[in-house]
Amino acid sequence: MIPSGRAANPHPRLVKYDLRMRHACRAALGLWLVVVAAVPARADDRIYHLPIGDAERRTREVPVVLDTVVASATGDRLSPEELATQLEPVRLLLIGETHTSMEAHRVQLQVLRALHRAGRRVIVGLEMYPYTKQDALDGWREGRWTEDEFLERADWHEQWGYHWGYYREIFVFVREARLPLLALNAPREVVTAVRKTGLDELPADVRAHLPPSIDLHSDDHLTFFKASFDADDTVHGGMTDDAWRAMLSAQATWDAAMAWHALQAIEPADDPRAIVVVLAGSGHVAYGVGIERQARRWFDGPIASVIPVAVADEDGPTPTVRASYADFVWGIAREPAPMYPSLGVSTRAAAAGHREIIAVEDDSPAAAAGLAVGDAIVAFQGESIDSRGALSRAIAGCRWGDVVELTIARDGAERTVRVPLRRSR
Repeated sequence: MIPSGRAANPHPRLVKYDLRMRHACRAALGLWLVVVAAVPARADDRIYHLPIGDAERRTREVPVVLDTVVASATGDRLSPEELATQLEPVRLLLIGETHTSMEAHRVQLQVLRALHRAGRRVIVGLEMYPYTKQDALDGWREGRWTEDEFLERADWHEQWGYHWGYYREIFVFVREARLPLLALNAPREVVTAVRKTGLDELPADVRAHLPPSIDLHSDDHLTFFKASFDADDTVHGGMTDDAWRAMLSAQATWDAAMAWHALQAIEPADDPRAIVVVLAGSGHVAYGVGIERQARRWFDGPIASVIPVAVADEDGPTPTVRASYADFVWGIAREPAPMYPSLGVSTRAAAAGHREIIAVEDDSPAAAAGLAVGDAIVAFQGESIDSRGALSRAIAGCRWGDVVELTIARDGAERTVRVPLRRSR
């Protein structure tokens, strides 16, 4: 599934609920993250300094330099054009993201443009859609729909949920340049089934949605996975090893599905300079333990990774990361808060499609308004909430400074709560 969180960019000091790994795990548990928190979170930055990944680079650190690409193998500082030159032999490129970081999406767009200018045949693979939704991406690329029509026909808010504005420039460029778009993921319900029953017990019709083999066992991946959660995480604290490995199986299934579908696009390409560029949460890219590890089961050609890393946060600079974190580290500016507002809650399905709150982020609009775990969101501004997509769509129409009215069910009774959408800093 995915949505595809530490999730998007696994940096624990960016935006707590936009860390891709946490997002992925909660989805695996059936706890879907609807909107991310509005404020930065304080956590240690051990995620950037794990002694895992490439054996030669795991013992070194590389600098994080603003608006500069640093090659972790050599320490060379590169422009986007120089990066494209170094990527000349690469057939599969993985670019990590924090889903609510405009800076991270700017990096993705710059890499795509540089590769296109260099004459590469660029195929853009997307974490956000399962492969069963390929027709929706084809409709966008072929110019059959306006933006509004695409969001509706492609079911953007249900499939992904993050604000279209974070991705719009990338999608516009892809259509203008007529680059192929590729849906990479396995259907969400398939990944959930893997977590619940394991691969061996899947019915044949469900197993048919997955690659022929999946590597579920990696100590490095488990180390990274566990490090991607705060010590005070209320959902995952005190979990057993079996529970951790069940969630890791779900994560590995996402990784393998994305790797498999990306590689299927490489083989038929007559152009030896064709490159599949995968845009995915950094939790699927970091240290080579995610998509890259799965891809190595079927592909022995060059694979590379680029991950944007913020040079500082409210607690100070991020001067270095482990050299094995990514092949190329692109320093980006600090973003104190996401561009688009959110409630700061994580939800799951409740009766009648309403959304039950299963986590409230500290210092978020939801926390300030007194929303609590167990509340069910029944309506937003008077409009019934009957799905995850409905709540995501409602939030997408808001801006910071708006005050919204939620109808919630609590203790068997409905009440109205006013929620000012305000950033904490």
